Amino acid sequence: MKLLDLITAPWAIAPEKLREIQAIYATHLRGEKIDVDAIEARLGRPLANEQQEYQIMQGGVAVLSLEGVMAPKANLFMRISGGVSTQLANTQIESAIADPRVTAIVLSIDSPGGSVFGTPELAATVRELSAIKPIVTVTEATLASAAYWVGAAANAVYISGPTVQVGSIGVVASHSYDPRSNGTVTEITAGKYKRIASANGPLSDEGRAYMQGHVDHLYSVFVDAVAGYRGTTPEAVLENMADGRVFIGQQAIDHGLVDGMSTVDAMVEQLAANPAKFARRQKAVFALGGLPSPSAEAAGAQASAPPAEPVQLEHSATSTQRTPTMDRATLEKDHPALFAQLQTEFLATGASAERARIQAVESALIPGHEALIAGLKFDGKTTGGDAAIAVNKAERDLRVKQGAASNTDAPAPVASTPPPAVDASASAKEDAEKKRLAGLPVEERCKAQWEGDANLRAEFSSLSHYTALVKAEESGKVRVLGKKAA
Repeated sequence: MKLLDLITAPWAIAPEKLREIQAIYATHLRGEKIDVDAIEARLGRPLANEQQEYQIMQGGVAVLSLEGVMAPKANLFMRISGGVSTQLANTQIESAIADPRVTAIVLSIDSPGGSVFGTPELAATVRELSAIKPIVTVTEATLASAAYWVGAAANAVYISGPTVQVGSIGVVASHSYDPRSNGTVTEITAGKYKRIASANGPLSDEGRAYMQGHVDHLYSVFVDAVAGYRGTTPEAVLENMADGRVFIGQQAIDHGLVDGMSTVDAMVEQLAANPAKFARRQKAVFALGGLPSPSAEAAGAQASAPPAEPVQLEHSATSTQRTPTMDRATLEKDHPALFAQLQTEFLATGASAERARIQAVESALIPGHEALIAGLKFDGKTTGGDAAIAVNKAERDLRVKQGAASNTDAPAPVASTPPPAVDASASAKEDAEKKRLAGLPVEERCKAQWEGDANLRAEFSSLSHYTALVKAEESGKVRVLGKKAA
């Protein structure tokens, strides 16, 4: 992308910040190179504004700081005034999600917004990956325009105090033409809309309409994205949030842009203690009037819904923030649209959760325990895990019972005949005789064996023959087959 393309494209940013950026670019485009060394000397510090990597805090909570103007890539004005590369931020968030050390992410954002290029993609990444690990946005200064587009995609949005600025939901584009500038540029174009809003000539009515169409389309994309991220409708966003205003502190809470107040450190502690608390996406709550009327479907659900318990509307995660409590009648009277919306959502959420619970219980079935599963899946409280435990216990009890029954029906074992007793004294005498014979000269040993063993006398022709064979065997020459070992 060329520098000129970036600066002349629509921006989702506070207008005064856009003018500042345009001045930097205009200086650069005129060829008046910015003396970065001179600026550093005048400030007495380096202009190091590199985007930082995420830091892993207690409990595996990663904190990623995004400060300054947002644009697709880091460039000159980022070095001078700080900034956020949406491409680099996208990579850093993906890395944190893939990091096994990280359990949750806090996006600490301080930004007036930036270019529309790269912002929707970064917001989509935050939205998609927040379903894997909780992502919470916290701002301690400014969360405006494109920065809010990104921040709203997290599971929840918090401000640190009553002076924080949030909002400026809108799109701005500018056209600059100075007839006093030196030089004449003649443009030759083909195509009705080619250079219809050229900077080399005054803006025509057609050019204005063309630019307005672009801005309106981008504005609608912005509004639709915020509505999806904050769990509400585009009409509610337009009426409560997206008129271009900057909301301060409690105003941002009352208009549904943020969910409460918390510092970055306090949010890190909450996520470290209970990351699951922020695993579900928060929805915009409008504490003021001006809500869209309930649809016919919502009205029907309201008429048929059972009485509700008192509802507590929480606007803050801190003890210092207001937490008014309404009963059912007051909520229905003062905020009928919100009442209908909540009832519809509660009914839909409850039905979906009950279907999921029944499916989980059914998945725990082991053949033979159909009756048990049938009872558990309609009791309205047993979870899939509870069902698995109950079925496993029933299966174990059944097998124990079957094993006991098998033992009862089995025939008595036949008594075995004990082996004959061994005469220890005879065995000892035999061992002693073998040792005695082993110590005799070969002739005496053979003679003793010959005289004491009738089998030897039957196998060999004479004592001398047997003795000769034993000597040959002991010398390793032959094997005396059939003779008893000495």
